[in-house]
Amino acid sequence: MTPQAGSYLKVAYDLRPAKQIERRMLIDVFQILAANGFPIRDYAYTGMGSIYFFDFILFRKLLGIRRMLSVESDTRIRKRVKFNRPFADVEVAMKRIGDVIPTLDRDLKHILWLDYDCHLDRTAVTDSADAAARLSPGSLLLVTVDIEPPVDRAGPAKWREFYEQEAGHFFGFGWGDAEFAQTALAGTNARILFNAIDSGVNPRPSVRFMPLFNFAYADSHRMLTIGGMVTTGVDERKLGACDFSRSPFLRTDREAAPYEINAPKFTRRERHVLDHNMPCEAGWAPKEFEITPQDLEAYRDVYRYYPAYAELLV
Repeated sequence: MTPQAGSYLKVAYDLRPAKQIERRMLIDVFQILAANGFPIRDYAYTGMGSIYFFDFILFRKLLGIRRMLSVESDTRIRKRVKFNRPFADVEVAMKRIGDVIPTLDRDLKHILWLDYDCHLDRTAVTDSADAAARLSPGSLLLVTVDIEPPVDRAGPAKWREFYEQEAGHFFGFGWGDAEFAQTALAGTNARILFNAIDSGVNPRPSVRFMPLFNFAYADSHRMLTIGGMVTTGVDERKLGACDFSRSPFLRTDREAAPYEINAPKFTRRERHVLDHNMPCEAGWAPKEFEITPQDLEAYRDVYRYYPAYAELLV
């Protein structure tokens, strides 16, 4: 997979509100897992930290994870990557993530985030299948891809041709143009990735992949993140004991529509008023300023996870 040229230069990864909401929702679930017998702080985290490492900072500070490996394929920024490591013990591998997956320690439990910034392609589905075939039970696998329509194609028929070529035998039987309408691309990408992951775990006796996450969001490009846990029966029983009643964004049905992360824009003063009244009752609205019912509902869903940004002069 060839990354979008200089994508790390286009957007400061820590200033993407929808992406940050996604990260904090993930952490919320990981903390629930930790409280129910999954030793998350002892997991190894492997991600694609670029030059920002924001996932690494959050996972260290909020989850206590110590074993960390950042994988970066762009050797042109080798010095920047190593310079920006947030902690001295974060390891860096300047290679493709697909070359790292076979080396992950099978005696450890992992959180592996294949956080691509380009369209689903053969590399993404192959890496997803390979990871599912190798990760130890109890490990968590996340995959992110760009779900904007392929820019060099026009219309669902051409988009279907693109995905059929890239997905290979993970392409769904009987899919037609309807599955590749722009509004359907999130769900179709998710099904391709789940097909790839299932192909990795299916040959493993008594091992399954249990979906937990299916997010769609846009800070600039529209993105999709799917994920879940590689499980045995013991893991599934522990998952069944978790109280996810306050996590409406969870998606345990791989056929369910993605959870749409909507990050409505408000000023700091407006957010103070909104937060003071969260979680608001149905029908409530602030008297101090105008707000659409849609934006109010969206904010009520994400206020716990919405980042607060401020300029700091140092």
